[in-house]
Amino acid sequence: MSTEKMYRLAKEMYAEIGVDTEAAMKRVSAIPVSIQCWQGDDVRGFENPSASLTGGIQTTGNYPGRARNLDELRADFEFAAKMIPGRKKISLHATYLDNGGVAVPRDEIEPKHFASWVQWAKERHYGIDFNPTCFSHPLSEDGFTLSHVDPGVRAFWIRHCIASRKIAVAIGRELGETVCTNYWIPDGFKDIPVDRYAARARLADAYDQIFAEPINDAFNLDSVESKLFGIGAESCTIGSHEFYMGCALKHNIMLTLDAGHYHPTEVISDKISSVLLFNPKGILLHVSRPVRWDSDHVVIFDDELKAIALEILRGHFEDRVHIGLDYFDASINRVAAWTIGARNMQKALLYAALEPTEKLKAMEEKGDYTARLAYLEELKSYPFSAVWDYYCENSGVAVRDGWIADVQDYEKNVLIHRQ
Repeated sequence: MSTEKMYRLAKEMYAEIGVDTEAAMKRVSAIPVSIQCWQGDDVRGFENPSASLTGGIQTTGNYPGRARNLDELRADFEFAAKMIPGRKKISLHATYLDNGGVAVPRDEIEPKHFASWVQWAKERHYGIDFNPTCFSHPLSEDGFTLSHVDPGVRAFWIRHCIASRKIAVAIGRELGETVCTNYWIPDGFKDIPVDRYAARARLADAYDQIFAEPINDAFNLDSVESKLFGIGAESCTIGSHEFYMGCALKHNIMLTLDAGHYHPTEVISDKISSVLLFNPKGILLHVSRPVRWDSDHVVIFDDELKAIALEILRGHFEDRVHIGLDYFDASINRVAAWTIGARNMQKALLYAALEPTEKLKAMEEKGDYTARLAYLEELKSYPFSAVWDYYCENSGVAVRDGWIADVQDYEKNVLIHRQ
């Protein structure tokens, strides 16, 4: 049966429970998903591609075809984007600057070093998000950056974050689309510290300086990202959840929720509603797949991914929750990793958009939890896949597994020759 015939049957079934499939697809097509550039080259960047990763950042695997320069990374991203429906942004770290082969200190980076990214994104109708890179640098080797006890080291990282913020504003102004700038640092103690307060006070002062200058939110939205613990920072992470919740509220900026940065029994889908009640600026999500903890596996269409999407769409939070992906797997084809994860994020959003939410809310408000549970379970076997296939076809991307052979050909004809 053709994709269109299957869709027509699915459309009728959903209509019987009050769901407009056309409206659902239109709703999802307007939600941008920010795709992380660092999946394509194992988080190496182009500041110094031979540098080793530090700050608890690790990739595993050595699959052939890693992007070795800007041109290769962009070409790979473009290829993946052809197989991903919906609006797309690319999330850049500061180390992905276009420096023309000339070393630029991180505290001296400028908008001109990302001008080629802006032009490239404009031509392809991508948005851009940004991230200061506070790791893999000689001044971060002892595990501290913005909370460093040395005022000179701390000042360097403050200047880097301020420079990154200015770059983000310039990108947003040029694109005419808001950039989300995320601040994550690796700072923490491997063993039990005596004075956590002093380190956190230094970090708070650093952010006071970074966010001192008012900016136009139409061009850039700042966000701060917490972490439970990190490799080399097992006993105390300076930027804890409580610290960054307070920091976000103090500076009236977003809070970043990363799926892998909490205790293994916690999920970020449960945190979205609580944060949005008290933070007017909203949330930036880093969607990954933790396996026992922050292992950044490729996003799959699992229960938590669906729960995240449902939480966003049930509350009509599309304008307050910004969706970004954050994983890096070097054990499989990197273009396929981008494609799988981003398609699954879009798939989860469409799954959520096809829920008869108002009907379910009415049951809940009446206390009819029996009907609520029954409907939630029956919805799992509704013909969602037929709507997804139709959405992909109408978006001009491959249906079902139709993209896999293209990636295999790209690997054979392009990626394998990078060895």
